[in-house]
Amino acid sequence: MGSQENPVLALKQKTLTPKAIIHQKFGANAVYKVEEVKKSADDGGPRLNLPQKGPCLFQCSLQLPEVTVVSELCKKKKDAEQSAAEKAIEKLGITLSIPTAQEAGDEVVGRLSYLFSDTFYTTVHPLSGHFRAALLRKDQFYGYVPVSVISFFDSKLLNLCKCINPEVETNSWLAVPLILKAAARVPLLISEDHLSIRRPSPYPPEVLQAVDNQLSNLPESTCIRAVRIPCLVDKIVEPLLFNISINGYYLDAIAQELGVTDASKVLVSRSVGKASSETRLYFCTPQSYMLNVSSELGEEITTDGTLNTRATFLSGQKIYGDAILASVGYTWKSTDIFYEDASLRSYFRILINKVPDGVYKLSREAILAAEMPTAFTTRSNWRGSYPRDILCTICRQHRLSVPEIISLENAEVPGVHKKMKLTDPREQETNGGGVALGVAGVGGTFKCKIKIFSRSQELIMCCTPKESFKKQSDAIQDAALKILTWLNNYFQNPEISVENLTTSGHEIDIQFYPQCFFKEFKLYQSVHNSSRLLNSDCLSRNTGFLKSTMFSVNDNDQMLGVSLSTGSLACISYSIYLLAGECMKEQLESSEEFEFEIGVKAVSPHFEAVVTQMSLGQSISYNKEVPSIELIMAAATDPERILSLLNSGGCSLEYSITLLRVTEPLEERMEQALFSPPLSKQRVDFALQQIKESCAASLVDFGCGSGSLLESLLAYPTSLETIVGVDISQRSLARAAKILHTKLTTKTEAGSSRIKSALLYDGSITSFDSRLYGFDIGTCLEVIEHMEEDQAFLFGDVVLSSFRPKVLIVSTPNFEYNVILHKSTVQGPEDDPDEKNQSQSSKFRNHDHKFEWTREQFNDWATKLAERHNYSVKFSGVGGVDGVEPGYASQIAVFRREGDDFPENVSSAHHYDIIWDWSSNSSSSLE
Repeated sequence: MGSQENPVLALKQKTLTPKAIIHQKFGANAVYKVEEVKKSADDGGPRLNLPQKGPCLFQCSLQLPEVTVVSELCKKKKDAEQSAAEKAIEKLGITLSIPTAQEAGDEVVGRLSYLFSDTFYTTVHPLSGHFRAALLRKDQFYGYVPVSVISFFDSKLLNLCKCINPEVETNSWLAVPLILKAAARVPLLISEDHLSIRRPSPYPPEVLQAVDNQLSNLPESTCIRAVRIPCLVDKIVEPLLFNISINGYYLDAIAQELGVTDASKVLVSRSVGKASSETRLYFCTPQSYMLNVSSELGEEITTDGTLNTRATFLSGQKIYGDAILASVGYTWKSTDIFYEDASLRSYFRILINKVPDGVYKLSREAILAAEMPTAFTTRSNWRGSYPRDILCTICRQHRLSVPEIISLENAEVPGVHKKMKLTDPREQETNGGGVALGVAGVGGTFKCKIKIFSRSQELIMCCTPKESFKKQSDAIQDAALKILTWLNNYFQNPEISVENLTTSGHEIDIQFYPQCFFKEFKLYQSVHNSSRLLNSDCLSRNTGFLKSTMFSVNDNDQMLGVSLSTGSLACISYSIYLLAGECMKEQLESSEEFEFEIGVKAVSPHFEAVVTQMSLGQSISYNKEVPSIELIMAAATDPERILSLLNSGGCSLEYSITLLRVTEPLEERMEQALFSPPLSKQRVDFALQQIKESCAASLVDFGCGSGSLLESLLAYPTSLETIVGVDISQRSLARAAKILHTKLTTKTEAGSSRIKSALLYDGSITSFDSRLYGFDIGTCLEVIEHMEEDQAFLFGDVVLSSFRPKVLIVSTPNFEYNVILHKSTVQGPEDDPDEKNQSQSSKFRNHDHKFEWTREQFNDWATKLAERHNYSVKFSGVGGVDGVEPGYASQIAVFRREGDDFPENVSSAHHYDIIWDWSSNSSSSLE
């Protein structure tokens, strides 16, 4: 193989974090010291006359034998450490060279010499435990350590073997001949069957005595629970119970269960399941695999066994014949043997953890109730692992590279982007949803592209969503969820055609490469088909399933009616039982408090359909057919018992649910779920149209909040030169100031803004301030409903009689449209108005709305207001269709001042406090 480089090892080294590289080079001699640095409240932002708290930043000093470096200022401690390590690498000129096959072979010889030395024997290392146990073996096996064990429990040795032969990554036994050839050069004694080696000389007496002392206080044997995974797919996975002797070698006991003579005939897989798991698959060396030490390295090894598709799918390595799933062995933590039960439940949990929906179910601890949501709405409503974290888990489980994430900052400005290739999802600092982020531009918009590669860097799929987001993390989570949703569709139906997969991918902006994709996931089809076969076998006698028959078990006058609309958070308690026959009932899953969002399919469809029909405090029970055996067994605490009940036939599931509480959705989330683009964007577009038609140079936003409208307007070229915002929330104004300052300064420096001045005022919009008199346009979008109705009437009179803008745009929710948003009914005109007003409070779009008007009420208010103050008024709206019931979702009144007979000078009245004052000719200032 000469100097051929291993692409797998090359990839692994290229994706090492800076800290990992420093650790490889210096080990314990690298000392990190992180200090907290206080940041001034005015650093990098506008000057505000509000009390400010500067964010905590961190700086790291890295001391190395040759040099000391200091990191940049970072928001997180781990980022500071990585920054320091990166600077040290650059300063020292450290490079990681990839050894040639010959160099790697020489290193294997050196590594074996160390492993069989007296020094290594006394260390705490997973492999040293096997060396000590080998001295407890009897007769001809005394002191012999299986080569497969050496190759798999020493990562350095395994990586060197991959460097010599990249195929070791998927064919574990290919490392054996490489180690045997190196063992002959040490030299070490090689067993007759060429599958074990030992040192030629005995260990010193003190080493042997230490082994005796260690074993003297341990029990003679222990019972281990494991799982047998038959090679033939028509045979079911079965629980297994066997004894291991503490005064012996546990692999000999596993060999006996596999039907071979000794541990040297047993191969070991990499760990399966969680990253920190000690659970592995044990299987037999193929019969034809009897190698000669003199075999050529490139010689192809043939097998006469049958591929175990289920075991191969779990481990990502080729496994032939029957396999045993067990959690036993030696670890880095102790010299004693480690063991814990691996049950049928363990097996099925590992299996469903390789499917996106399964990862989400496990994270929620609700396997039979939860489903992975189809939309990422807000962090406050998402439950369970975040999409990005699930995607990283799926990639790790399927032996794929870590997802490559490219974040496009200021997405509407071509060419501005930030590329983030995540190196190790288990070590990344998270930002709410689990993405390692750089410092994003305040107020920017983001898009995200995600690429998935194989270990050999073949591109499998790419997701390039068209949507943009205000938060970088939201863009990443949305793109990750699209990939997960598409993968779920495949896992649910792995026999789907390439054409259908391609079409479904295009619908959510995903492009995939069939040849590479099926190369990585082709085994799942066999596993899926074998699971369906098992379901059919276990459930074939299940007859007479009930069809979602529901009955109330707690129906009284104390129940409170609620409206579970899209975006609501429902909190329930539930229990799910397996019913077998007339009297057998076993609990599978329960939760005292389980919360999920309505409308994003975060639970099983029938589950949500039932809950949305319930009243607060009501309890309901109903029966449903049994789902797939994987879900049942993964949820069961006693899987053997449950399996016997399933085999008895006539089974169904009983669901018992109590609705504990409901949290109404935020108005913005409801609107985003129903409208595209969202109503907020449609309102901005409406305001833009009015600005263009009137050639307005000045605009005041009454009730500006965090400045969302003003910020949005800056993204478009307009005739505006002066913009002003008024609000009573200082916290919101502070956020608005920071966002607007950044955007306006950037645009001014780039020469892309006509805005000459911008101000934010703290004050009530029902009070007049002469500095805002006579503006070209006034806006008040979705504000008045947050006031009491009498205050809304007062605002109308003050703004048209005193502020006197040329144009005033007022929008407010149309109460009649709530029938669509809430999926409820409004009362008819024949109903008592007082009763109607009493019922409205539970049907408003947001919990803090004081009122919401019908179209008739809004038209009456606006028409009379215009007549009183010499304005004309026209009605319009956004969301919905004009003339089609129930009208627009947001109803809008546009007032226009009639004539120019109004005083140019008015009495000075300064009732507002300036929070922020920006000018294109100077820095922000205070007044």
